[in-house]
Order: sequence, then structure tokens, then C-alpha cells
Amino acid sequence: MVPLSDDNLARKTPYITYVIIGINIWVFWHQINLPESDINQFFQLFAVVPKSLSESFQGINTNPTFPEQWTLITSQFLHGGFLHLAGNMLYLWIFGNNVEDRLGHFRYLLFYLACGALAALSQWYFSPQSPIPIVGASGAIAGVMGAYIIRFPHAQILTLIPLGFFITTIRLPAIFFLGFWFAQQAFFSFASLNLLGDSAAVQSGGVAYWAHAGGFVFGIILGPLLGLFYNRDR
Repeated sequence: MVPLSDDNLARKTPYITYVIIGINIWVFWHQINLPESDINQFFQLFAVVPKSLSESFQGINTNPTFPEQWTLITSQFLHGGFLHLAGNMLYLWIFGNNVEDRLGHFRYLLFYLACGALAALSQWYFSPQSPIPIVGASGAIAGVMGAYIIRFPHAQILTLIPLGFFITTIRLPAIFFLGFWFAQQAFFSFASLNLLGDSAAVQSGGVAYWAHAGGFVFGIILGPLLGLFYNRDR
């Protein structure tokens, strides 16, 4: 996937996007080098655990060494595996620089972290008693994609299409490509509730669909509020 529209190309160096990608890679490197016995404790400490977060909102101190609410930020830099990390960083690299260019570095950082936190809260809302940790940058990146689709709806996305043993490319409008992605996340979000009941919890098949859908919607809302459509002098 590569954006093709000239209007869509970032004109400033996306420092924040690069720093976020770097931090994610550094944290993952630290994570995979932890002793196996410490990995679960690491996730319990820095990931969003809905049950613990619910208790913290009720004034119960579930984690004396690290405030539970801060996991809404730290969880955005944890990943469940290499493919999880690689997929997220690819999407962030493709779409993040353009959104950062329009928002400006500081507003973009606030936007990114806010989308990630609100995405995790969206997942928590539907499974407040789940003990399963929520990790990943997917919610924040979904927010970036939501902002992208309303700012660059006519941008063309060069997409790889596998056809048996052959691979071809096709140019798809961003509004179609990302709109289809959001529709898919929304469908699986509601399907997980119907199929899994109250345990639709944090993840269905390992994917936090409510975080994806929530992040996308909040990206559409927060982007314009933070100046996504403001034309800055260059």
C-alpha cells in the first residue's frame, strides 16, 4: 500500500511518526528479551487490563507500582508478536506522515495518544471485567486512518492484490480502501458481541475490534478539532 496523490504527500519531515515507530520497535526488542517468566508480569503492569482499570476507576489501588490509568498510554507501545508490530508500523508509516504534516508535530502527538487511549476505552467499555490485557498501537493508528480518510478522500492507494500465484496492483481511492477497513472492523465488533456474549471481551480471535472501530471514529472527530483542515503557511 502506497499513497499516490500529489496533494497527499507530506511536505515536512514527520519526526513524531518516526519517533513513535522507533519507540515501538525499542519496546518490542526489550519485550522479546525478557525472561519468559517475566513477560506476563510485564503485560500485567503496562497493558490495559479491563478488570484492573474498572477497579481503579472505583478507587481500588490494583497496581501500587504503576497507576492503572497510565496503561491507556503505555499499552499503545506493546505488541503481541512480530507480525502485530510490523503490520501496525507499516500502516503508521504509510498514513501517519500525511496526518502529522497537516496537524503539526505537537498536535499530532496529542492526537495520536488521545486516539489510542480512547480506542482502549472503547474496548474496555464492552468488557469491563475482562482479565485479558489489551495491547498494541492499532487503536491509535486507526485514529490516524480516520483522520486520513476525511482529509484525503480522493488520494489513490496503490494496493497489492494476490491472484493465485501472481500478484498485481490496483489503485483504490482512500475513501474506499479505508472505508472498507472500517466497515470490516465494525462488523466484527458487533458480531463478537452476538457470538461471544459478555466475554466478547477484549479480543475476538486475538483482535481488539472495538478498539479499532473506536479509534477510527475518534480520529474522525478529533482530527478537525485539532486543525486537520487548517492551511498553515509553509
